[in-house]
Amino acid sequence: MEAGRTTALAADCQRDLQKWAESYPVLFSARPFDARLYSTVALANAFGAPWESPDRLRIAVRASLWVFAADWVVDYIAKTRDEIDTVVRECMAVPDGTAPVAEDTAPAAELARCLAGIQADIATVPAFKAHEPVWREQLRRYLTAMAQEWEWKTAGAHRDTGGLTFERYLANADNFGSSLVNIGHWIFTGDRATLAHLEALWKVSAEVQRVLRLLNDLATYERDVTWGDINSLMLGVDRATVTGRITAIVNECRELLRPLRDTCPTEATYLERQIGYSTGFYGITDYWGPL
Repeated sequence: MEAGRTTALAADCQRDLQKWAESYPVLFSARPFDARLYSTVALANAFGAPWESPDRLRIAVRASLWVFAADWVVDYIAKTRDEIDTVVRECMAVPDGTAPVAEDTAPAAELARCLAGIQADIATVPAFKAHEPVWREQLRRYLTAMAQEWEWKTAGAHRDTGGLTFERYLANADNFGSSLVNIGHWIFTGDRATLAHLEALWKVSAEVQRVLRLLNDLATYERDVTWGDINSLMLGVDRATVTGRITAIVNECRELLRPLRDTCPTEATYLERQIGYSTGFYGITDYWGPL
C-alpha cells in the first residue's frame, strides 16, 4: 500500500516535471534527458519523502533536474573557461536579483532563467527572506565545485598522479548538487523546528552528499570513462577503499543525526532515506540516458 502510494506520488511528480521542462528546450532537449531520467528523478524524490504531496515536492524535483541541466551545460556544452565563468556569473546573479535576459537563448542564460523560476517559487514562502543567505551560499558552493571539477577534467588532473587526489576530489562533493536541492526543499516546506535547525541539517546534508557522490562513482565508472568524466576510481583507489569510506561517512552521519531525530525527525528521516535509496538504486543503475 505504501509502495503504491509512493509510486503514484512519483507519477504525479514526473508529469509536472515533464510539463515544466518543456519551457526550457535549450536545456532539456539533449538525448540524455530521456523519459527514463524524468522517471528516475521523480522516483528518487518520491521515495525520499513519501509523506509529501506533489505540490510540496515540486521544488526538490525541479531543483534535482536543474542540477542535471547544470551538469550537462558545464561538462558537455561549455568548452572554455570563459563559458564556465559565464555560467557561474549568470546563475549567481539570480539570488542578487538580476533577471536573466529573456531573449538570450544561450545555454548559460537559459540555465539562469530556469534557476530564477525555481527561486521565485521558493520565495513565495515567508521563510525564504530569512534563509535566503543559506540558499545563496549553497548555490555558490555548488557552482564553484562544478567549475573546479571542469578545471581538473580539462587539465587532465585525474590522469596525473601528482595532481588530483581522492581526498581533494571528495572535498569537492558540493558539485553533486543534493545539498542545493535539500536547502531549497527545506526552506519551501520546513516548519518552525526545521528552519530553527537548518544549519545543523545543512551540515549533515554535506556529509550525506559525500556518500551519494561515492555511490554514484561506483555505479558510473564505465560511463565516466566513456564520457570523459572524473570518477574517484580514477584516483588511485579501488572499490573496496571507496566502499569503506562510504561506510565510515554513513557512521558519521548517524552520529550527526542523533540529536536531530528529536528536534526535527522528519528531516532526519529524509536524509537517511536518501542514503538508503541511493545505495539500492546505484547498486543497479544510474540516471542519465545515452549520449
